[in-house]
Amino acid sequence: MLFVPEIRVERRDRKNSIVYLAGFMGSGKSTIGPILANTIGYGFEDVDRVIERSQGAPVNVVFLQQGEERFRVIEHSVLLDLSRRTRLVIALGGGTIVEKENRDIIESSGIVVYLKSSSEGIYKRVRNRSDRPLLLKPDGTRLNDDELRTRIIELHREREPYYSFADVTISVDNKDVGLTVDEIVKLISHILT
Repeated sequence: MLFVPEIRVERRDRKNSIVYLAGFMGSGKSTIGPILANTIGYGFEDVDRVIERSQGAPVNVVFLQQGEERFRVIEHSVLLDLSRRTRLVIALGGGTIVEKENRDIIESSGIVVYLKSSSEGIYKRVRNRSDRPLLLKPDGTRLNDDELRTRIIELHREREPYYSFADVTISVDNKDVGLTVDEIVKLISHILT
């Protein structure tokens, strides 16, 4: 089946030259982001990596030790700081876009590219990872395969509506990273300043 990218960019003026990469965990934001940034001559930041630098610990440790509520406050602060910059590609955390305040910042400061992946595609990419706090048990241990698949399906279904406000939607399942970057560049190049 051929996936035709959705493009919607006319609905608002951009204050900054920022390209936000949104998508579920494991959709490739952190991999595609630096390549895209290099291709278009922008800087790159990953919200999760900025949080790790500011907190001196991996995201999963921050999340488990400080709790999701505190993590989301830190995430919001990082996003607000990054949104004030220009000529930047920003890889959002998988849940960043869920918070209305974050969506408002994102919508007012840049364009959003949604890296769309199926639940099964995500499962295949994250099943051996232990650094995704929402895919762990409350005590920090790994979920078994059935629990993991169920958690991904539930979270994916819950978050999908939040990704729908993206300006550009690109399917990343079974697609080479280079081809994905080329497709993004083609679709957003006329918008970039």
